[in-house]
Amino acid sequence: MWPDEARCAAAFTFDFDAESVWIADDPENAKRPGVLSQGTYGAKVAVPLILDLLERHDVRATFFVVGQVAEQYPDRVEAIVRAGHELAVHGYTHTSPAKLSRAEEEHELIRARSILEGFGAGVTGYRSPSWDFSPHTVDLLEEHSFRYSSNFMDDIRPYRHEGRSLVELPVQWILDDAAHWWFGSADWTKKISTTAEVRAIWEEELLGIRELRGSCILTMHPQVVGRPSRLAFLDAFLGFVTGLERTWIATCDEIAGRVP
Repeated sequence: MWPDEARCAAAFTFDFDAESVWIADDPENAKRPGVLSQGTYGAKVAVPLILDLLERHDVRATFFVVGQVAEQYPDRVEAIVRAGHELAVHGYTHTSPAKLSRAEEEHELIRARSILEGFGAGVTGYRSPSWDFSPHTVDLLEEHSFRYSSNFMDDIRPYRHEGRSLVELPVQWILDDAAHWWFGSADWTKKISTTAEVRAIWEEELLGIRELRGSCILTMHPQVVGRPSRLAFLDAFLGFVTGLERTWIATCDEIAGRVP
C-alpha cells in the first residue's frame, strides 16, 4: 500500500480550534475572556511556532480547521497554506454532528469547506469536532465528494467505508495530545502527563503500527501541544519519526490516495 517499500505511513495532524471549543461547549463562555484565552494561545502563540518546527524538519502536515477560526484568524490559515500544509474541515462552529439536524450539519459542512477553499487550497478531508458522527454524516461526506474522513477507531490501516468511495483514516485517543495533556477545571482529579510519558507512549504505538504496516495518524491541538516544553518534545519526536527508515510521512490526503 505504501510507496517506495515503506513499512508504514505517519501523518502529523493538528486540530486548529482556538476559542471555538469553549464557545461550542457553552455559548456563555463567549463572555469569559479568561476561559477563552486557553484557545487564544493556540492561534496567537502556538501555530507560528509549530509551523517553524515543521519547516525545520521538512514535514508537511494536515490542519483540520474550524470555519469560524479561519474567519477569525485568516493570517494564521494563510501561513499554514503558504508553508505547503493541507487544510481539512473540522466543522464550522466546533459543534458535534450528533447534535445537529441533517440540514444544519450539511450547512456547517458546506460553509466550512467554502471558507477554507477561499485560501486557495483543495479541501478533501473531514474530522468531526467530536470524533462522532450523526446518522447522516457519511452520506453527506459522500454526497459532497469528500475524499476521506479521519474519525473512526476501528482499525490501524486506512480503508473505504463499505459501499462508498469515502476513505477512513483511523485515529485513536492514545495518539491524541488532549488525552494526555488536556486539563479541565471542572475535574481537578485528572493528571497532566509528562512529555517523557507521552514520548514513550507515542513511540511504542508508532513502532507497533509500523510492525503491522499500518498508518499512524497523530492528532494534536495547537493550544495543547504548543506549550514550550511540549514543543521541545514535538521537535524531538519529529526527529525520531523522520529518522525511521522506510516510514512514509505524508498528509492525510496523500495517505487516502493510497487506498485501493
